[in-house]
Amino acid sequence: MKKIAILLFTLLLFTGCTVVRIDTKSIDNIVSVILSKDNKLYNRVGKGYKYYVPRGVSYIDTNDLNDKLYSDGNYYYLYIDAVSYFYKTETEYNENKNAYYSRKIDGVKKGYLEINQIDNKYKIDFFYNYSKIEAIVNKEDIEKAVLDASYILSTVKFNDNIIELMLNDDYFTNKEEQYDKFESKTKIDKNTIEVEN
Repeated sequence: MKKIAILLFTLLLFTGCTVVRIDTKSIDNIVSVILSKDNKLYNRVGKGYKYYVPRGVSYIDTNDLNDKLYSDGNYYYLYIDAVSYFYKTETEYNENKNAYYSRKIDGVKKGYLEINQIDNKYKIDFFYNYSKIEAIVNKEDIEKAVLDASYILSTVKFNDNIIELMLNDDYFTNKEEQYDKFESKTKIDKNTIEVEN
């Protein structure tokens, strides 16, 4: 019995899980850790894209490729740039020395995070992976908003076939037929009635 207990303890010791702790007081650390992961999670599907909404964030509404989300008194506005994704257009960004926080994100997926003070609030502009989140939050909510935005933007996945259909002008073109609701399709002759199809 002792040998089995020692063997199980040794097995647990050498095969234990690795826990990555995120310092949520450092914006640099939040962005670096979350964006470095290859997240395949998703729980929200839109027209040509899908992404993960983290716990504590609620989906509110969609308008075309814009989603409105809510968390702890703050609204996040997610914009999916399907056109830039489809044509692989790169976004240029120069770090802003006058901003409260400014960082260019390089790697396989590119982007930027800029936070500017507006009166007593802070405007977050976070662009990554052909998607952008904008929010206006209080100073004490900046780290939480950046954490939520990092999770959302890092999980955005595009459906190439649907985006191609959405951008194809010929796909949605249909034949137009002029219709006059006051014009009768029935012709009356003195001797016969003829109905046109």
